[in-house]
Amino acid sequence: MPLSPEHLQRTWIDYKVYKSQESRVELINHYSYLVKITAGRLVTSVPGGLDREDLVSAGVIGLIKSVDQYDPTRDVKFETYAIALIRGAILEMLRDEDWVPRSIREKLKALDRATQKLETQLGKPPAVRELADYMGLSEQEVGELQVRMGRTNVYSLDDIVGGGSSDGDDHIHFIEMIVDHDSSPGDEVEGKELRRILAGGVDRLPERERLVIALYYFEGLTFKEIGKVLGVSESRVYQLHTQAVGRLRNFLREEGATQVA
Repeated sequence: MPLSPEHLQRTWIDYKVYKSQESRVELINHYSYLVKITAGRLVTSVPGGLDREDLVSAGVIGLIKSVDQYDPTRDVKFETYAIALIRGAILEMLRDEDWVPRSIREKLKALDRATQKLETQLGKPPAVRELADYMGLSEQEVGELQVRMGRTNVYSLDDIVGGGSSDGDDHIHFIEMIVDHDSSPGDEVEGKELRRILAGGVDRLPERERLVIALYYFEGLTFKEIGKVLGVSESRVYQLHTQAVGRLRNFLREEGATQVA
């Protein structure tokens, strides 16, 4: 049975202030529904060799981490924070399983390199037609690769902030920058500066790309749901996301705020 708002508030206090392990378990159980929702939205068809319970198990790890690390005094909803960490844990598990065929991974890397090179030459994110001409592919093939890139999360704000690494505890999720009560004073200053720079980059995005970033990373919507909000196809949302992250990556590189792969 879900906890009432009053009971939930007391439970957070019991865990965060008095370190009650019973309250910790109660919080994990109360928010367990976020794991199934996020897993269902993230991967509509489970890759071969994996069971949906595998995704749920990985998501539970993200949920536990979010309960342990969340700071209720910060101006961030727990659900927003938890969904980001649950999504990240599931995606890292999928990466470890290497469920994307090697041939597709090579094409995605080629697309990423082409996008970076053309953006440097053109001074703007390349259009699908420009990428197709450069790579010797059809526009449909490039569009399908962009969709695949979005689905595998190879190219995301998490990769930018974390330096493109998904290895162990060194990987930082974008949303974790917002709430980090264990950081040292030096880390806090550095985190605030990176948040300031990233926020400035988001503000400079075209309106639709800015909306995609907000809905995906802060509201927890899937690309399909965002497409309904914007009145465009799911593949178009993937393209907008890829373009937005490309702009932000270049912006952060210019500012010298992070090292990107």
